[in-house]
Amino acid sequence: MHQNMKNNLHFFYTIAMVIACASCSSNEANKNTEVLKVVTETAQESNHGRSESYVGTVEADVAVAVSFTGMGTIKQVHVNEGSKVRKGQLVAEMDKTQAENALATATATHKQATDAYNRMRQLYESNSLADIKWVEVQSKVEQAEASLAAAKKMLEDCYIYSPIDGIVGKKMLHAGETALPSQPVVTVLSINKLKVKASIPEKEIAHINTDTESNITIEALGGKSIVGGKIEKGVMADATTHTYDIRINIDNTSADILPGMVAKVELLHQDSINGIYIPIRAVQRGADGHHFVWCINDGKAHRNNVGIGKTYGDRIEIVSGLAPGEKVITSGYQKVSEGMSVNAE
Repeated sequence: MHQNMKNNLHFFYTIAMVIACASCSSNEANKNTEVLKVVTETAQESNHGRSESYVGTVEADVAVAVSFTGMGTIKQVHVNEGSKVRKGQLVAEMDKTQAENALATATATHKQATDAYNRMRQLYESNSLADIKWVEVQSKVEQAEASLAAAKKMLEDCYIYSPIDGIVGKKMLHAGETALPSQPVVTVLSINKLKVKASIPEKEIAHINTDTESNITIEALGGKSIVGGKIEKGVMADATTHTYDIRINIDNTSADILPGMVAKVELLHQDSINGIYIPIRAVQRGADGHHFVWCINDGKAHRNNVGIGKTYGDRIEIVSGLAPGEKVITSGYQKVSEGMSVNAE
């Protein structure tokens, strides 16, 4: 009796183990046959405009050197580098002691000549003054008026004002220094409209004209992107680098772009290139250094080594290894292996 119970227990234990193993085998089989879901794109030929990138520098559209017309000691400069100024705003003033003295002298001389003119006029009108004396009196009045006007102009020239709206680019002279005639005190830059200067190799300059489309990226402003305007193309090459300068006009209504900032210049040429272009993210680089993509053939993933060309935004040119009509995995390729069953969404 006891022996039969042991035999029965052994039998049930064996059956349970068999069922458990069968269940595990079934789960493992289901796991192995699970199909990975991926996103694909069908490779096809398309046209992309050719683009070239260059490094550029922002320049002011207009730069004006502000200076005194006469010589003297600078009393005060009212602006600093980077200061915004309006047209007509006082920029600097010169010590005006000498100009004020000259004006006082000229004013006194003019008054004296005018008084003499008024007295002599009565004599002349009563025929008591010779014509030659009357001419002398008139000449002295004219000379006094000219001297007075010159003295007033000399005093006015002790002040200089901004000729345009803009910002102060550079401050060359300071209070206490002697300014010479036409020696710049500050430069004022107009920044409502700017230009981006770039150097173009001579073999590429022929493809650029005034209407070539361009895109300007300013990294200093967090990658701010601006559509460029008309292009001014230089006609003389640099003798050392064999490059030609171009200047692209841009609007700066927000006034946040400043002269001297470095810019990435992308020129979009009007001619186009036929080829196969796929998302850049789909192209990987293997341990052997070759670029490759995952393609789907008959529901299986296969690795295709490819040759790559230039990038155009978020897409890249495939020059070899991929034919039109092939399905390229663009998402979910991280878990793909050679020959794996995949399901394209």
